[in-house]
Amino acid sequence: MSGVKTFGGAIIELARYLTASPHSRIRRWQALRDLDDRLLADVGLSRSDIELNPWWVQRTPACRHTPGLQSRTDERDEMAAPTRDVVIRDATEVDMAEVQRIYAPYVLNGLATFEEVPPALDEMLKRRAAVLSAGLPYLVAEVDRKVAGYSYATSYRPRPAYRHTIEDSVYVSEAMRGRGIGLALLQELIARSEAGPWRQMLAVIGNSQNVGSIALHRRMGFQQVGTLRSVGFKLGQWVDTVLMQRPLGSGAATPPSEIWEGRAR
Repeated sequence: MSGVKTFGGAIIELARYLTASPHSRIRRWQALRDLDDRLLADVGLSRSDIELNPWWVQRTPACRHTPGLQSRTDERDEMAAPTRDVVIRDATEVDMAEVQRIYAPYVLNGLATFEEVPPALDEMLKRRAAVLSAGLPYLVAEVDRKVAGYSYATSYRPRPAYRHTIEDSVYVSEAMRGRGIGLALLQELIARSEAGPWRQMLAVIGNSQNVGSIALHRRMGFQQVGTLRSVGFKLGQWVDTVLMQRPLGSGAATPPSEIWEGRAR
């Protein structure tokens, strides 16, 4: 009888584990199922991935092969290349007007960014210049010679000890979702960053219900390391930020190659 009670207790505990938290595996799976096919494609998933493999949201591989995508020639990783109609390249000053147009709806209507007033073109140009001056990548995705999305990396924090840690940002035009553009942008951003001196990449994701962005980063090997509860207030509601992280290159396995002397704290 005691064995029966023990088994029954284990079942109850399992059920509590799977369903109690608003961030539980079952609820994350349900949230992914609610995404339309275009948003799933941005993350590099298909409807069958979700229906046939509900526990995918708990996996954290650096990548896996996605049907329809070609293999990269870069032997440092096994990332899937973007589809042929998506070209990832460095952003130019001319691109920034379209970048500003892509970003504005996220500011006005979404929780992914905590900005509330869309920055003007001059401000976007200054931000790009700051990224490039730090030696970091600022990329755009081009489809049929039109900018369809963009991504860039910035320093995580300004103090010198953080100099090997960067933060990513990825935005895709609403009209161009469903072509794997977000996946292609993040893949290339990681590859470019790994060619530099940076060892950790962080994603600070606005809104803990932003399952599309969370899934995209999991797809690229990021692990969720924490959630800051109700740290923003936007569009009449309190908003969390989800923190995700992945190593770049050898990560923390080796020390950085350069040493800064006399650096200020």
